[in-house]
Amino acid sequence: MATVSWLPVVGAVALGLVAIVGGSPVTLLVFRTVDRDHGRKGIAPSVQAAGGVLRGGRAIGLLERAAVVAAMVAGWPEGIGAVIALKGLGRFAELRGDTPGTAERFLIGSFTSLLWAGVLAALARVLVVSAGLIAGP
Repeated sequence: MATVSWLPVVGAVALGLVAIVGGSPVTLLVFRTVDRDHGRKGIAPSVQAAGGVLRGGRAIGLLERAAVVAAMVAGWPEGIGAVIALKGLGRFAELRGDTPGTAERFLIGSFTSLLWAGVLAALARVLVVSAGLIAGP
């Protein structure tokens, strides 16, 4: 039986947690930047106003990033497609509404969240594979 080096495993778990929990502040930072830039150009902060329409975004984001991390570490990147599809279907009615900036906020938040989680999850997978816990690509 092969021995497992636990340092990469601990690193992978830490990366997974940062991917899941750290995505919320990163996404909020991106929203603030977008709203600030819109304000400079004299455009109404519609992305900020759309936040009231897209309620539950923080909780959905945590679940979304957890699913991305699980799919990536398991070596099933196709799972990210399922996450995107479910999220789009779940928000379809709100995205078709009359509040300007709703679709923009949805896309900005989703892309930021998915990119953050995907990059950190890929690094976590590298660590898990290097520890010999799962087979590599």
